[in-house]
Amino acid sequence: MNVSDLKCKVADTPGEIEQIHQLNYRTFVEEIPQHLPNPERRLVDKFHHENTYLVIKDGDRLVGMFAMRDKRPFSLDGKLESLDTFLPPCEHPVEARLLAVEPEYRSGPVLRMLMDNAFEQAAIHDWDLVVISATTRQLGLYRHLGFEPFGPIVGTGDALFQPMFVRPKRVGTVLKSLAEIARKENTPSALRRKIISLLPGPVTVSPRVLTAMSVQPFSHRSALFHDMLDEARRGVCRLTQTDHCQIFPGSGTLANDMVSQQLARLGTPGVVLVNGEFGQRLAGQVRRAGMQHTTLDVEWGQEFELKAIHNALASLPVGGWVWWVHHETSTGIINPLREIIDMARARKLIPAVDAISSIGNIPVDLAGAEFATAVSGKGLCGYPGLGIVFHHEANISLCPNVPSYLDLGFWIAQNGVGFTHSSNLIAALATSLAEQDFSERFKTIAWRDAWLRNALKDSRFQILTHGASACPAVLTLIPRDGPNAWQTGLALEETGFVLSYRSNYLRERNWLQISLMSLPSAEDLATLVRALNQKHPTQAESKDLPKQNR
Repeated sequence: MNVSDLKCKVADTPGEIEQIHQLNYRTFVEEIPQHLPNPERRLVDKFHHENTYLVIKDGDRLVGMFAMRDKRPFSLDGKLESLDTFLPPCEHPVEARLLAVEPEYRSGPVLRMLMDNAFEQAAIHDWDLVVISATTRQLGLYRHLGFEPFGPIVGTGDALFQPMFVRPKRVGTVLKSLAEIARKENTPSALRRKIISLLPGPVTVSPRVLTAMSVQPFSHRSALFHDMLDEARRGVCRLTQTDHCQIFPGSGTLANDMVSQQLARLGTPGVVLVNGEFGQRLAGQVRRAGMQHTTLDVEWGQEFELKAIHNALASLPVGGWVWWVHHETSTGIINPLREIIDMARARKLIPAVDAISSIGNIPVDLAGAEFATAVSGKGLCGYPGLGIVFHHEANISLCPNVPSYLDLGFWIAQNGVGFTHSSNLIAALATSLAEQDFSERFKTIAWRDAWLRNALKDSRFQILTHGASACPAVLTLIPRDGPNAWQTGLALEETGFVLSYRSNYLRERNWLQISLMSLPSAEDLATLVRALNQKHPTQAESKDLPKQNR
């Protein structure tokens, strides 16, 4: 990017307007899920004909935009009842909306140029107050720019916004803040700060995996692709003590749907073990497949008693099946693996296990499991987008009444390339598997978990799971007092820590989760603990750090 090639202007040509609709779609459909997708991949704002669009162009390409509209009702009027009661005295307010910048331009001068010209427009039109709906993902950025929050958060799901305002007369202060951000190349900031992922996915990938993902794609029919796919299969099978697996484009849910079809074809009853969100999802997939089954339910975060599992399996006929989640990510608990496999085999039952969140994070031995599932992200540290199904038998007959994509036998017959495949995703996974020392990874996760549990034992959070059944890769925190999980998660995001708290099942229970799958450093975890222990979490300095495994 050559800064001298960037130009800011008011959009006034059909080509610019069309690029606005396309950038609007990429930002507010694909990145921030505020609107539903559409096949045209363009989003026309409902106030389009009343908007004044400021845009930044790099040559002919539109790389940033900002819409301003001074006609009431604002979009915020529809989200926040009695909007004017929240605002300071003003005569001519304007609503600024649709701030969008292409990702590769966010660390440069584009935002500063947009804001500079926006305040010039405010002076031209005598606007004396600017209101916005700021995405909760970037509250720190908007505060840097001089905006002040007011009223409650609005929106739903992952599209949540904080109403904010700024007086254009603060233009000097705002532009100074932007200039400081641009100058401090080596200082984390709202635009270019270090993001510490404490999510169970996606995980932080290594530079080599990033490079593998970035090369030009090549044909999934080529010999090179098949060699790379075989390398990835061998790597993931070695890790899990298995012999056969299929790797395909899709999610973990798709992988489990494929397993459900294999269990359904047996025509026998089975049992699903449920002690969390993902056990419940397995039960839902069984129901959708029309399978005869029962569930063994215990409270979320509680261990199954082996005797209860034994009794549940004893009620099944020979050829029946049992399906369960090994690492129940929603709580952080580890359910029995070897014990259930052995119990099932002793009774001539079919064991199937969801090992999506355990593989790559703790030692996992799937020998004897008829079916098991995994994904390319999470503990395998590749990019999300590939599902994996392990199968005990080398060959499985076709299911003529099952859609081909869901038919494991079809994928086996096609040597793992039934349909279009991504060479980039396979390359990234194969690279990650080849470079990982998983024994060291397991030790590091376990040590980080032990350190965190000790550091938080007298904190304002209760840890849900303990002991041998607690997976070291995920800690579930329950606030005792102070800000709730949602408020804590939002505040931590402003300091660069991204934790799990947005999922509906976490929100309903007021839970917050720390995942160690990205192997955060000891320094970062020490800073996190200090922030968690504050009533209003903020960035804290890291000191008195443990020296082991820094």
